[in-house]
Amino acid sequence: MATLLYRLGRGAFRRRRWVTLSWAAVLLGVVLAAMSAGEAADDSDSMPGIESQQAFDLINERFPDAEAEGASARIVLVAPDGRKVTATEYRAAIDTLVAEVADGPQVAAVSDPLDASTVSEDATTAYATVTYEVTDDNVTDAGRDDLTEAVEKARTSGLTVEAGGDAVAGEPPAGIGEFLGIGVAAVVLLITFGSLAAAGLPLITAVVGVALTLASIVALGGALGMSTGTADLAMMIGIAVGVDYALLVVSRYREERAAGHDAPEAAGLAVGTAGSAVVFAGLTVVIALAGLSVIGVPSLTKMGLAAAGAVVLAVLITLTLVPALCGFWPDALLARRVRKGPSARPARRLRKGPRAGAAGRVRETGAWGARWARLVQRRPVPVLLGSVILLGALAVPALDLRLGMPGDEAKPASTTERRAYDALADGFGPGFNGPLTVVVDARQADDPRSAVAAVSERVAGTDGVVSVSPPRFNAAEDTAVIQAVPATAPTSERTEELVRTIRAERPAAESATGATFEVTGTTALNIDVARKMTDALIPYLLVVVGLAFLLLLVVFRSVLVPLKAALGFLLSVGASFGALVTIFQNGHGAGLLGVAETGPIMSTMPLMLVGIVFGLAMDYQVFLVSRMREAVIHGEPPAEAVVTGFRHSGRVVTAAAVIMTSVFAGFMTGGETLLKMVGFGLAVAVLFDAFVVRMAFVPAVLVLLGKSAWWLPRRLDRLLPRVDVEGEALRRRAAAAPGLAAVPDPDRPDTVRA
Repeated sequence: MATLLYRLGRGAFRRRRWVTLSWAAVLLGVVLAAMSAGEAADDSDSMPGIESQQAFDLINERFPDAEAEGASARIVLVAPDGRKVTATEYRAAIDTLVAEVADGPQVAAVSDPLDASTVSEDATTAYATVTYEVTDDNVTDAGRDDLTEAVEKARTSGLTVEAGGDAVAGEPPAGIGEFLGIGVAAVVLLITFGSLAAAGLPLITAVVGVALTLASIVALGGALGMSTGTADLAMMIGIAVGVDYALLVVSRYREERAAGHDAPEAAGLAVGTAGSAVVFAGLTVVIALAGLSVIGVPSLTKMGLAAAGAVVLAVLITLTLVPALCGFWPDALLARRVRKGPSARPARRLRKGPRAGAAGRVRETGAWGARWARLVQRRPVPVLLGSVILLGALAVPALDLRLGMPGDEAKPASTTERRAYDALADGFGPGFNGPLTVVVDARQADDPRSAVAAVSERVAGTDGVVSVSPPRFNAAEDTAVIQAVPATAPTSERTEELVRTIRAERPAAESATGATFEVTGTTALNIDVARKMTDALIPYLLVVVGLAFLLLLVVFRSVLVPLKAALGFLLSVGASFGALVTIFQNGHGAGLLGVAETGPIMSTMPLMLVGIVFGLAMDYQVFLVSRMREAVIHGEPPAEAVVTGFRHSGRVVTAAAVIMTSVFAGFMTGGETLLKMVGFGLAVAVLFDAFVVRMAFVPAVLVLLGKSAWWLPRRLDRLLPRVDVEGEALRRRAAAAPGLAAVPDPDRPDTVRA
C-alpha cells in the first residue's frame, strides 16, 4: 500500500493543476446539483420494533385524518394570586386572545378555554389549544410572530400568559461552533507549524471536504430525507477529521523535507507513510459511523452514513488535494528558519547525527514528547495505575445513567415554553404534560364499545393514573383512543414503571374483553426509544469493536495492540459517560456550561458517543502507534520505539486532539441543551482518549509488554495480508539503491530515480 500511495502522492504533486481543477470541478458540479435539488424531506422519525411506534401506526391506519393533523400549541393562562381565571374581568381579554390567534396565518382552529372547560379544579389555570393547518416544520415565522403578539397583548389584562407546544419552538439559537472550531484550529496549526501556508493548507482542504459533504446532503436530501441534524453531524465530523488528516500528511512532508528530500519526493513519502495511517484511521471511523445502521433507526442510519461519507471525502482529499497544494507552495510550508537556510543545509545536518541539523530540528520539535515518553518508560506502573484510577473514578457516575428525551422541562426558565410547562404542571398536575395515549383495538370483540369501556376502566384503576379521557372512536367504531394522565412527570422513573404496569395488564384485558391495546404518546415513545437504544448498545459495540479489531490486527500485525486499544477506548468512553451524568443529569457544574435544567441523558447519546469517539480514538491509535511500529520494524528496541513514536507523532496527535476538541466544544455555544450535550460529550471523550489513554495508558502498557506487544502467532501471520503501513517497501528500495531517491519511478515501477 505504501508504494501505491507514494505514487499517488508524487503524481498529485507533479500534476497539481490537474488535480486541483478536478476537485474544483467536482465541487462546482455538486453545488449546482444542490442548488437545483428539491426541498429536503423530513427525517424519518420512525422507530421500528417498539410498541409505541406500532400503536402510532395503528392510529394512522384506523384514524386516517389523524395523520393529516398539523402542528399544535397551548396557550396557558394563569390568574394572579387569589383570583380565578374564570372571573368576568378576564373574559374579554380571553375572547380577544382567541379571536386574534384564530385569525393568524396557517391556524386551523382555536379552542376557547372557558367554553371547552380546560380549566383547573381551583380555576387558577386554563389553556387554549391552537391547531395549525401545517406541520410544525412548516409553521412560518409570521405564524409564530402572530401568536407571540397575541400573547403579549393578553398579558396587559393582568393574566400570566405563556405558550408552549411544537408550533411555538422555532429554530434554536445559532451558536458559533463552526467558526470557533476553525479559529482555534488555525491558531493551533500556526503554533504547530510556524508557517501561515502550512497552517492554512489543512483548513483549506477541510473546508473543501465539508462543502462537498454539505452540498451532497442537500442534493440528495429530497430523495433520502436528510435534514439539518444529519448535516450538523457530518459537518462536525468533517471539519475535525479533515483538519487532522491533512495535519498528519503536512507534518510528515515537512519532516521528509528536513531530512534532505526534494519537494516531489517528500510529498510522495508523506502520502506513502502518513497517508497509509490516514487510510486505516479513516476506515475505523467509517466502520464506527456506518455501524450505526445496525441499530435499525432510520434517522441514526442516515446520520451515520452521511458522516461516514464526510470521512471518506476527507481521506480522498488528504491523499490527493493535500500533496497537490503542497506543489504550489513547496517551500512556504516549511518553518521560516528552515526556508532561510542554504539549500544544502538539510542534507549536511542529517549527516551530523541524530541531535544535529535539520533532522535534529525535527527531533527538537518533538523533544517534549520524547521527554514524556522517557518518564513513562521509567515509571510505567504508576502512570498506568494513575490513568486507570482517574478514568475509573470519572466513570463511576455513569452507573446512574438514565436515558430519555428531555422536552420543554429542560429548557431555560427564560423561555415561554418552559414557563408554560411549569404552569400546566402546577395547575393540572406534573403528569399533564406527558399523557399516555392508549389505542384499543376492539375488532375481535363481540361488543367493541363495551370492550373499550372495560379497558378504559382497567387503565383508570391502575395505581399512578390520575384521570382517563372519554374514548374517541374511529368511523368504524371498532378502534378507540383514550388519554391517561399519570400522577408523575414525563421523565420520572415512576412514569416509566406505570407504562410497564399498564402494558402488563394487556393479557388479562384481552382475555376478559376480546380487545387488545397498545400504549403510545410522546412519553411512552421516549421510554421505548431509551430501552431500544440501551438494548442495541452491546450488539453495536460487538460489531464495531470486532471489525475494528480485525482492521487493527492487519495494520499492526499484533494481537495485544488492538486489544489494548479497545480497552483504552472503553476507559475513555466510560469517563465521558460519567462526566455527562455528573453535569447534565445530576447538575454538578451545569451552570458553568449554561445548562439551566438537568434531566435524563438523550436516548441516542450513548450510541452516538460510542460510534463517533471509537472511530476518532482509533485515529490517534493509528497515528501514534504506527510510528512506534515503524521504529520496531527498523530495529529499535520496543521501549525505545515508544520514545521514537512520541518524538515524531506526539506533537501532531496533541495538535489534532486540541483541534478536534475545539470543534466539538464549539457546538456547545448553541442555545439548545441537546446540542450542548452532544458537543460536551464528544469534546471530553476526545480529551480523555487523546491525553489520558493515548498519552499515558498506551505507552505504559507498551513499555510493560515489551516485545510481547508485537507478538503475532506464525499461522496468523501467514494468513493476514501485508499492507505495509510503515512504508517498509520504500525503505528497502532506498537500501537497495543508495545515492538515489530510493523510491519507485511513478511511470516505471521497476526502476528508481534520483
